Amino acid sequence: MKREDEFSRLELHLPSCVENYRYFRSLLEPETRLLVLVKANAYGHGAVEFAAMMQSAGADYLAVAYPVEGMELRSSGISLPVIVLTAGTDFFEQIIDARLEPSIPNLDALEKLAGVLRRRGIKDFPVHIKLDTGMHRLGFMSGEIDALSDFLEGCPEVKVRSVFSHLSVAEDPTQDDFTLGQISLFERNSERLISRLGYRPMRHILNSAGIQRFPQYQFDMVRLGIGIYGISALPEVRLKPVASLKCKVLQVKQLGPADGDVGYGRFGHIVSEGTTIATIPVGYADGIDRRLGRGAASFSVRGKRVPTIGNICMDMCMLDVTGVDVQVGDTVTVFGDDPTVAELADILGTIPYEVMTSIPRRIDRVIVR
Repeated sequence: MKREDEFSRLELHLPSCVENYRYFRSLLEPETRLLVLVKANAYGHGAVEFAAMMQSAGADYLAVAYPVEGMELRSSGISLPVIVLTAGTDFFEQIIDARLEPSIPNLDALEKLAGVLRRRGIKDFPVHIKLDTGMHRLGFMSGEIDALSDFLEGCPEVKVRSVFSHLSVAEDPTQDDFTLGQISLFERNSERLISRLGYRPMRHILNSAGIQRFPQYQFDMVRLGIGIYGISALPEVRLKPVASLKCKVLQVKQLGPADGDVGYGRFGHIVSEGTTIATIPVGYADGIDRRLGRGAASFSVRGKRVPTIGNICMDMCMLDVTGVDVQVGDTVTVFGDDPTVAELADILGTIPYEVMTSIPRRIDRVIVR
């Protein structure tokens, strides 16, 4: 028995995904390549399902965080080039075997990869060189470019497929001077490196917000992450939410003050006769943060918003559906068009990324065409 039949499901709306893709594609020159990030289980959307949709939509590249994520894509039949953004140094054999392309942020990683390739007699293996332009997470600093260039000149085992960096605050207009400084530094350092290579790899620095706000710096490729999933950096641009978390009502009860309280800790107080409570099969183990309980959030059922009542449980939560004709088996939308994932993120004081990536794999991903 599948959870989608009787319990919970994350619906992936293919037309919305395609519409978002076309919007971002429209901001780019025809020759600019488009990479889609499907790390962290495609931001909680389901990596295999989403990668298949992006492959069909015409994406040029995919990117994951860890080698195991790329291996999953390969074992599921995804054939697009896949960058591993956090390749580490211990899984180069598996990366090679799975035809993945590692990001290289330092000489230690590059030297270890070159050694593995040399032992296996492999040359021109594709790598992606990460430059640090101010985020200071991973990447080669300005003072390391010459040493990197020296090593690459004597390393036929690798071929630089791209040089890239990461913008820290592209979504924030108040920090555009910093963003433009990052882009300028990237231009200088990438050219320093490329001038020594003897060939021109791709360059890319724009993320979703960068594509929307700085399309003049698209270089050869851009990286589309949260934007493809429906979150826009521009308030005036409303993208389509791709995912909707839905579940079905398990039970409906009529309660009054004499019946006591609802949920663990007795925080769901019944103050009126004829209060109607509906129980649904999602809880904090399904990514429904406990802070959304006690009326902090409301979900949709039969076109009406209904608040949570009491504490969120591990596998369930309760809703006050008083005044709404709710029946067992009715569909409840936890997020989607109403409420949006951004609304829940605001309640939690976080970002939509965190809400989406909290949805575990036990929730079925279902493509809606």
